Amino acid sequence: MVAAEGPRQNELNRYGWPDVSIGPVMTLPHSTRVGAIQTIQQPLARLVKVSSLVVALMGAALVMPCQPLMAQTNSADSTAGGKGAKTYCFMRNAGNTHKVSWDAAYALIKRQSASLFKTSPEHASVLITEAVVNNPSAYPDCGKYLGDLYVK
Repeated sequence: MVAAEGPRQNELNRYGWPDVSIGPVMTLPHSTRVGAIQTIQQPLARLVKVSSLVVALMGAALVMPCQPLMAQTNSADSTAGGKGAKTYCFMRNAGNTHKVSWDAAYALIKRQSASLFKTSPEHASVLITEAVVNNPSAYPDCGKYLGDLYVK
């Protein structure tokens, strides 16, 4: 280290402020300063690379739909209409009236729906009908109850 001559008390520093430092100013040799800068820059460069990777992955997760880790069967019961149809048909086959079965199925469809808007009773009836018609083997003897969904 080389001791440089200290500034005078009445002089301004490079920012235009009065310099009030006391004693001689110590300066480091150029090689030490470069080494110190590189020591700081290397971890920062790694941090920038890692953070940019994290941001890129987060962006990809927002753009691409998330796939479940385990394969999920695409059964009729996986949709809101399928769950409503299963509930409605099970309750009707168990001897419940249309009103009780419908109220339970409609409540389930409203709760399971991912829409921002409320599912109308007419739309819920269509969802149940589509689920039964598209997969009649999953809802045995349920076709005879579908007409009750459209009685006003």
